[in-house]
Amino acid sequence: MTPSVKFLIPFTLLALAACSSQTVKQDPQPTTTNDTDKPIVAPAAIAEPGSGQNPPMTIMKGRKKLNLVRIMDGGICKNEFQGAKGAFLLYADPKDIERIKREKGTAVFSTFQTKIEAISADVLQAAIDNTNLAEDPFALGEDEAQEKLAHALVNNFRTAAIEPVASFQKETSLTIDISAFPPSLVFYQKGCEVTDAESDS
Repeated sequence: MTPSVKFLIPFTLLALAACSSQTVKQDPQPTTTNDTDKPIVAPAAIAEPGSGQNPPMTIMKGRKKLNLVRIMDGGICKNEFQGAKGAFLLYADPKDIERIKREKGTAVFSTFQTKIEAISADVLQAAIDNTNLAEDPFALGEDEAQEKLAHALVNNFRTAAIEPVASFQKETSLTIDISAFPPSLVFYQKGCEVTDAESDS
């Protein structure tokens, strides 16, 4: 059975063009009628070093310093029971942005938006497909189980992003990085409740 994308909030690159950042929009947790159906929320302790509850504003990619330009919310149901959602961070090189704005104008970023949306959806789908979301019978407790899930998803997201991000950079000359933000991750194992928050807009 082919997994289906149930949710990926569209985003704009106005922040990219302006080299600014957005704050994480806190979505209300889905309500359930059974405690056993509650999602697993990854604890903040498993975030990348130094990130805490807030994502780092800059990261290094090779010798380039990238700025956080957008925070995207997305989620996918792998099947009827399992899925995950969370925040995904888009970083870009401000020097590349300024150069591209000078050479091609700001309108080019609307094209980049479409490309990055497609990359993000594909990468998230691949990461979910390659992450075993089943309950771990060998985990010593819920915290360890959550940590393992988040670690696996973050690694799978990073791996899945390598090739499409490299292709994007080669095509556009804009250096970017897309990563999952561990403290935001919510996992579903007994009923995927991911919904489209933008369906009414």
